[in-house]
Amino acid sequence: MPTVPAAALEALAFAVARGWGSAEEEARIVARHLVEANLAGHDSHGVGMLPTYVRLAREGLLVPNRALEVVVDSGAVLVLEAGRGVGQRMAHEAVELGIARSRTLGASVVALRNSAHIGRIGAYGEQAARAGMAFVAFVDVADHDPIVAPYGAAEARLGTNPFCAAVPGSEGDEPVVLLDMATSTIAFGKARVARNKGLPVPEGTLIDRDGNPTTDPGPMVDRFEGALTAFGLHKGSGLAILCELLGAALTGGQTITRPMRHGVVNNMLAILVDPARLAPEGGTGEAVAAVVAWIRAARPAPGFDRVRVPGEPERESRVRRLAHGIPIDARTLAEILDAAAALGLDRAALVRGLEEVP
Repeated sequence: MPTVPAAALEALAFAVARGWGSAEEEARIVARHLVEANLAGHDSHGVGMLPTYVRLAREGLLVPNRALEVVVDSGAVLVLEAGRGVGQRMAHEAVELGIARSRTLGASVVALRNSAHIGRIGAYGEQAARAGMAFVAFVDVADHDPIVAPYGAAEARLGTNPFCAAVPGSEGDEPVVLLDMATSTIAFGKARVARNKGLPVPEGTLIDRDGNPTTDPGPMVDRFEGALTAFGLHKGSGLAILCELLGAALTGGQTITRPMRHGVVNNMLAILVDPARLAPEGGTGEAVAAVVAWIRAARPAPGFDRVRVPGEPERESRVRRLAHGIPIDARTLAEILDAAAALGLDRAALVRGLEEVP
């Protein structure tokens, strides 16, 4: 599979975002976010999302340059309406507001509702942790057919409903621990990547329209036929339901039960906490580092080179992909270029751009 330098993919994503109407700064936020997802190894939330975003923009389901509206401001609680604004910018601004409020008050609860797809949730955990804040987020996915079967169900009733938590390092510059996961066994985007590569998905991740296990991602990706499974049986299913309730039902956002326009809407309930307010005597950074070191020092199980904590695989992937390029399959790249051409962009010039970046 060919690889493309991160800078070239970012330039491509920027051009597409400008093509659907985003102003320069918003387009840069989108492009940087998508490529950072690819660098982290999460191609499901990387530049492969661009064709979907183009479709949503052309159908009025993703609104460029939308201003984030403050619906409720009661000190530590903020409720923000995105109105289908470009999700990466909406969520970035929401977390920035939460960071500022947490610095003043020690903690904040931020509800972002009715945003277009906000992308990789881990990016917002990293954003908060770089500012020295601990971060917890419950996110729902609405406005399209449900694609995840609750435990015990033979059909879909939920979205992939991500959960994220991050703990800052002692310097506040990188999250020592970052957990970012869909509550489905695999994210929908990973099924899309498998379909595009002509590969099966792992066993136990999909059921067909009759409720039977399958490894063929095609029907799900192409027709929303069948369902993804929730991870960990009843545990992942329960967490997915709580993400739906906390992220959307309690915040006034669009839930999975409301009429759908076949877009992608995310609602996020985020909690940001300044660790210095929890332990004013200090030492939280050292305590976190000690716990992480204790876990890493465990004897590796057969087949593992060492024990990692959440967030390490993404950082390792970033180092590799910055050095060697981001792999992108031919079908995904063709879909991106087709979407760009549909916006009136010069396909040949975009291809040259990919080839010219060293």
